Amino acid sequence: MANTIKIRATLEGEVTTVKALILHVMETGLFKDHKTGAQIPAHIIQEVTCTHNGAVVLSADWGIAISKNPYIAFSLKGGQKGDRISLSWLDNLGERDTIETTIS
Repeated sequence: MANTIKIRATLEGEVTTVKALILHVMETGLFKDHKTGAQIPAHIIQEVTCTHNGAVVLSADWGIAISKNPYIAFSLKGGQKGDRISLSWLDNLGERDTIETTIS
């Protein structure tokens, strides 16, 4: 699978800001195809996890209220330039992706 996550982690003072864009269709399962009338099955990210040097700093359970191609941003303290930040997701169809970057 091609990488579906774009991520950046930057340190300013004592605070590391992590920003990520996840490319995903996020179909709710509540809509029908306009041409065929068939129900479009749900295809959503259910779990998002972010780690800092292997320690979990963010764990989120998502549902159908999250938009297509979700953007996520958060801050953490204790990061240093060069530390590893990893973000991964898992969807309801078993698809998953992970990316790792370093704090700059």
